[in-house]
Amino acid sequence: MNLHLKDKVIIVTGGGRGIGEAISKTLAEEGAIPVVISLDEQDNLKVVADIEKSGGKAYQRSTQLTSPEECEKAVQFAFEKAGRIDGLVNNAGVNDSVNLEHGSYEKFMASIHKNVVHYYMIAHYALPYLKANKGAIVNIVSKTAETGQGGTSAYAAANGGRNALTREWAVELLKYGIRVNGVVVSECWTPMYEWFVAQQPNPKEYLKKVTDRIPLENRMTTPEEIANTVAFLLSDRSSHTTGQLIHVDGGYVHLDRAL
Repeated sequence: MNLHLKDKVIIVTGGGRGIGEAISKTLAEEGAIPVVISLDEQDNLKVVADIEKSGGKAYQRSTQLTSPEECEKAVQFAFEKAGRIDGLVNNAGVNDSVNLEHGSYEKFMASIHKNVVHYYMIAHYALPYLKANKGAIVNIVSKTAETGQGGTSAYAAANGGRNALTREWAVELLKYGIRVNGVVVSECWTPMYEWFVAQQPNPKEYLKKVTDRIPLENRMTTPEEIANTVAFLLSDRSSHTTGQLIHVDGGYVHLDRAL
């Protein structure tokens, strides 16, 4: 299916690694021009180099997303480099385990800034350009907002905010023809997840315990499976879809655990 994304300029936060990297590369494969906005410049440059090696086009900027000023500069960079902005993927964040029992105000607020405030700031600064092109926004969110996880109050709260902003923006931006959707991630095999599993006393046993709970094929979701759904939601092939939280998780959240 042709997603009609050729030459569309899409900002991807956290686009230099993991799910964001897969999104950046998938968009480039569809002919879009991803603008990778992440802190680690080396990761960003590698993604851009991979895209260019495959015949695509991309830009990158190292950005501290917890800074509103840096968010504004990143959006301006994207527009100056590409001359337009057609879409935004808010993706950057980290499950930093700030819990209720041993957390603090400072740690909680820092996590909120790392995980949801920049979603608002990047969208706020990108909005004038998205309005000009009837662009689309996709927010990457985590199942922790719906299921809980234990030991991660701040991250769960941030993802509850991401869910709420997805619906709120979908309503606010109707008048501009801008669609806003969320893709909910549960258990996805990223480099960070791989590292986490490797820290467990028995990594193979731990991983099997996780995958046994994933109904469809008892396996982890791949970053590419997330990326494919994101690309579809950014495209005009999903032209009447907005305000949705779409779970790409092999049925992890909603299907019966007895399965």
